[in-house]
Amino acid sequence: EIGGTVGDIESLPFLEAIRQMRLELPAGATMVIHLTYVPYIKAAREMKTKPTQHSVRDLREIGIQPDVLLCRTEWSLTPAVREKLALFSNVHPDRVIEAPDVETIYEVPLTLHDGKLDDRVLEVLHLSAPEPDLQDWKQIVAKTKDSPERCTIAVVGKYTHLRDAYKSIIEAITHGGAANDSRVRIRWIDSEEIEEKGADDLLADVDGVLVPGGFGDRGVEGKVQAVRWARENRIPFFGICLGMQCAAIEFARDVCGLEGANSAEFDPDTPHPILDLLPEQRDEKMMGGTMRLGAYDCLLEPGSMARAAYGTAEVRERHRHRYEFNNKYREIFKKNGMRFAGVNPERDLVEVIELPDHPWFVAVQYHPELRSRPNRPHPLFRDFIRAALVHAEGQASGDPAMTGTGS
Repeated sequence: EIGGTVGDIESLPFLEAIRQMRLELPAGATMVIHLTYVPYIKAAREMKTKPTQHSVRDLREIGIQPDVLLCRTEWSLTPAVREKLALFSNVHPDRVIEAPDVETIYEVPLTLHDGKLDDRVLEVLHLSAPEPDLQDWKQIVAKTKDSPERCTIAVVGKYTHLRDAYKSIIEAITHGGAANDSRVRIRWIDSEEIEEKGADDLLADVDGVLVPGGFGDRGVEGKVQAVRWARENRIPFFGICLGMQCAAIEFARDVCGLEGANSAEFDPDTPHPILDLLPEQRDEKMMGGTMRLGAYDCLLEPGSMARAAYGTAEVRERHRHRYEFNNKYREIFKKNGMRFAGVNPERDLVEVIELPDHPWFVAVQYHPELRSRPNRPHPLFRDFIRAALVHAEGQASGDPAMTGTGS
């Protein structure tokens, strides 16, 4: 896949590689799909084909002839527009396929199937395959579109004005909601705003709080306040990567009484470095040398919320972080009610922390959102949304036992 626009200088080496590869490989072994935009001019009530004509011309000048045109459009292509695109792009009309705007990205495979893109792929590559069974996928789409919106999740971060930074989080929440036959309303909360205004008003009426990953100390204290609010008000909480570290900092300060507790990343002089580099990492000068990247094993504690969610004793999850929980503080955390629900068996590193006396309070050092899929929602997101729905139902019924605010 080559992004950008045909003719951009950045893409030329890659387009040349495609041209050469198509010559070197046997006929029928490759296929070029050109994604193009067919704009609709509202004032003229007309679809314009010139952008596509020009982009295909530029591709052909480079030496690449598209096999299929995939046309992004707000309106269905008329037969006349389809014929015109085919004529001036040198492709058969059957291979001009529309990709209309849809409500959810999960509709895209269905629209492409309706446009017979799968048939064209088989045709060009001389392959055969049975008719696909898309019934399960249709059910997923129906759930993401048509399920009632039954709970609100606050995502507390510092990139809330750039929400694509949390794209995986958004989709994993969607998957978790669909698994519970619910759409989820996301309330975006800037953690720096919590530092200025406090958590009470900004987090009022939410059914769950999620603190995602991030780097740097900006907005961290707002995230810590959000954790405290969720813990004290017994609102379902899910911390991811930095979110777990913020949960550990809050617990150290407000429950264990460790004044000034912090991460050594944010305060090198903290008297209680709850999060710290491993000893062998401290001499590393380059950040990449101190970062734990990739998939690592995690053993889950019997009886823990995480173990119940996964339904297995051992999992393997993806990481991207530098600082680890400082094992010197494990005992005082345990004495004050924290459960270390998951550890890496090779290094005895803390991966999951929980509060057993809370309706649902789970924080993980890894990134579960990266493994969530529409038809395979991540177990932790599924159970987090389920807990938020229980809270929402309790709020609606006035039952304090369901909301977690009762004794």
